[in-house]
Amino acid sequence: MNQTGPSLTPHDERALKALIAWWADAGIEMDEPVMAARAASPSAGRSASASAAAARSEPRRTPPAEPVRAATPQAARAAGFGDAVATGPDARSLAAKADTLDALRDAIEAFDRCALKRTARNTVFARGDRAARIMVIGEAPGREDDERGAPFIGPAGKLLDRMLAAIGIEQDGAYLTNILNWRAPGNRAPTQDELALCLPFIERHIALKKPDLLVLAGALSAQSLLGTETPITRLRGRWADYALRDAAGEPTGATIPALPIFHPSYLLLRPGEKRLAWQDMLSLSARASD
Repeated sequence: MNQTGPSLTPHDERALKALIAWWADAGIEMDEPVMAARAASPSAGRSASASAAAARSEPRRTPPAEPVRAATPQAARAAGFGDAVATGPDARSLAAKADTLDALRDAIEAFDRCALKRTARNTVFARGDRAARIMVIGEAPGREDDERGAPFIGPAGKLLDRMLAAIGIEQDGAYLTNILNWRAPGNRAPTQDELALCLPFIERHIALKKPDLLVLAGALSAQSLLGTETPITRLRGRWADYALRDAAGEPTGATIPALPIFHPSYLLLRPGEKRLAWQDMLSLSARASD
């Protein structure tokens, strides 16, 4: 005897489809019971076909253009993204105990106070040569980065690799990471709370890596690490001094030259700005040759 389960009302079915779509956008795999629930509805087949047709006709969303403004915590909560999970040690105490890059990666993977970790597939730490003189810091992982557990893997990463190769820095010849180690659901902009919560990790990352030069790719990276609200359109191409911090988060008095640039994802949307990006790459090449 076959059991089909209870039928869903049109309202319940719409709610279920919306929840499944949100999960899929966040990178969460669908479980069999969920898919079975959809099949239990007499109109599931028709609804699935209609949804697929609507998806094909709907224009694809594109990443926001620079400068990026982070979503407010209130907006994030209203969208169902939640707050940070207040369990376990805070980022500063975990980062302070890390005395190697491997120890820092383990500390980040053990950190459970950021809600982004609940919807991400992987913790994205870094890629490239740990001995490289140049450290590139982006904003947050994208879909491909989240799937493969490494930063700058998708189209924006491929463009960044070509930009660096144009000045003689071949793939993996630089050291690449992000301000945040987890993808935000739907690639939304991180909130200021999320950035502040995880900032100790990237500060410790820089201190342990000890690069000669920093490249800050994107508004969130440049503004967070340089402590400014100046738009990226005014920051890019202008060398600044990043203040190194100790394990307690206090300035050590030492600085690292830092070059803010447009994020490669912005250049994919605004190819006309690549001329400015090329100027920035030439500036980076000249500084690296000193």
